[in-house]
Amino acid sequence: MIAEIGHLALILALLVAILQTVVPLWAAHVGDGRGMAIAAPASIVQFVLILVAFLALMHAYVTSDFSLLNVYQNSHTAKPMLYKVAGVWGNHEGSMVLWLLMLSFFGALVGVLGATLPPSLKARVLGIQALIGVGFIAFSLFTSNPFERIFPVPLNGTDLNPLLQDPGLAFHPPFLYLGYVGFSVAFSFAIAALLEGRVDPAWARWVRPWTLLAWAALTLGIAMGSWWAYYELGWGGYWFWDPVENASLMPWLAGTALLHCAIVVEKRDTLKLWTILMAITAFSTSLLGTFIVRSGVLTSVHSFASDPGRGVLLLGLCGILTGGALILFALRGAAMKPGGTFSVISRESALILNNLVLSVLLFTVLIGTFWPTIAEVITGERVSVGPPYFNLISIPLMLLLSVFMGFGVLLPWKRGNLKSAALGLRWAIGLAGLVAVASLIASGFRNVLAAVALIISMLIIFGTLTDIAFRSKMFQTGAAETLRRLRGFSRAYWGGSLAHLGLGVAILGMVGTSLWVNETMQVMAPGDEVEVGGYAVRFNGVSERNVANYRTEIASVTLLQNGVEVAELSPERRWYPVARQMTTEAAIHPRWFDDVYVAIGEPRGEDGRARIVRAYHHPLVMYLWSGAILMVLGGLVSLSDRRLRVGAPRPSRRSSERPGVAPAPKPAPAE
Repeated sequence: MIAEIGHLALILALLVAILQTVVPLWAAHVGDGRGMAIAAPASIVQFVLILVAFLALMHAYVTSDFSLLNVYQNSHTAKPMLYKVAGVWGNHEGSMVLWLLMLSFFGALVGVLGATLPPSLKARVLGIQALIGVGFIAFSLFTSNPFERIFPVPLNGTDLNPLLQDPGLAFHPPFLYLGYVGFSVAFSFAIAALLEGRVDPAWARWVRPWTLLAWAALTLGIAMGSWWAYYELGWGGYWFWDPVENASLMPWLAGTALLHCAIVVEKRDTLKLWTILMAITAFSTSLLGTFIVRSGVLTSVHSFASDPGRGVLLLGLCGILTGGALILFALRGAAMKPGGTFSVISRESALILNNLVLSVLLFTVLIGTFWPTIAEVITGERVSVGPPYFNLISIPLMLLLSVFMGFGVLLPWKRGNLKSAALGLRWAIGLAGLVAVASLIASGFRNVLAAVALIISMLIIFGTLTDIAFRSKMFQTGAAETLRRLRGFSRAYWGGSLAHLGLGVAILGMVGTSLWVNETMQVMAPGDEVEVGGYAVRFNGVSERNVANYRTEIASVTLLQNGVEVAELSPERRWYPVARQMTTEAAIHPRWFDDVYVAIGEPRGEDGRARIVRAYHHPLVMYLWSGAILMVLGGLVSLSDRRLRVGAPRPSRRSSERPGVAPAPKPAPAE
């Protein structure tokens, strides 16, 4: 009965979404205030109905209701409760309901929090948001019904994919979806602006918080996914340029560009067309990711389904939304007249160059992801595009990006002085160069790629710190005055600085684990030792244990440094009898500057006591996730700035203590 209530709620949500699409959009077109007023309450009703459907599906999983095909295919009575709940979104049908829940949640938030929006703009935003919902609710109901019954009712289920039975994968998809679907609000604002023929600083101020929230959530989701891949898959890496990994990176790149474009629109009333285009691109690439994981066109460990029929329908839905948006952009974009002007040497120009690099990087990832499929269709031969291609393209682009970021934060709006900015950045450039040279000497001039990547990281970190020092007049005035200026900086400024620092720190972690990693793989009997990265890894043997819904082989491994025991590690191999699948659980000894990673493989030898042991030494790897946390924290700090939570911008003063800016009588909070 509860499942039928959930199914009915989903049907009613579709009807409400149709109403929310048609009436407000038409009312906004003809100027009918009563019709426009329907949008907000309809968005709340739609969210409540989809929430009922989601909770009904979750109830079926928690109570192991195997009369539902979806529960039967993705659950089991012996599964721990956490994974019963996570099983709701660990499959195609259930994940679509989560997708719809996020979409309706954002729509309801706009309806509740958008009191300061002009009525016509609000009606159009909620109408477009509902239009997206119409397409995906209909897709879910007619092709991916999560409430489909089966008879006779099985006694038990076939279990969830064992790779997904992990805390990281329990929380990773909701944050990822929060990011993907969050960009739908920016998309709706962009289409509404095209329909109204107007983009102004107030519009940018309304768009930025939603983009920030989506960007921060997507950053956290990507970081959690890479951490899961690092310790769960057993190959010692965190990113393999897998198609689904790339599908999450593309909207992140577009969202980053969108954030910077919106800042320019807000401050200088220019780059309007680019902002609209980036809003469309961010959500369109999110839709592309939805297609990739559900169509079977590209194979991946992350894929939910491989149904070409549903894939074609999804591709058509994505094509309608993206194609319609781009056609409207082509027809109405010319009406967006730029406001402010700026010189070649200015912060606006630096942001344009930043966004150009991000756009080229996005296009590179897009081509690399789909080229094997395109080449197979054209030539009939399967080609492989892997890390060498992506690294070859992305590292030079990231070097350019770090230079533009470093100069950009030191340049003023409208017109600046490149020489003054270069002088301000001289310490950052010098320190970055010293670190790179030191790394080259230490590696015997073999790791040139590592030196380049280090320059990228150091330029971003030192450039951001230099900007903070100049703005606060650090080392130029007394400590009390410096502290006063630091306290006067806005939360938006601190958030941006934290995000930039986080990117630099994350790249530092990538350098360590990608280019300085040491690894070994050997067959080891109990008592054998192997050397890796200055550590001795001693294999002591394996014990077996039955745990919940799997059997596990737990190895005892002792980690020593200079003959002294550092840690006891317990890597595992787990066998899930229902799914008939083996998984690897690596053991990791984390430290500030490195970690040691150990995974065990299949038995060897006549008695089976020997094992294949893989040991890795990863310098600086923890900085990768520390940097990601800093970026998320930066997004949340910026989001807490009151100026990003009001409807219209107010005049702001700019700090003038940067190179190339004439001094002002009074310092002001940094923007």
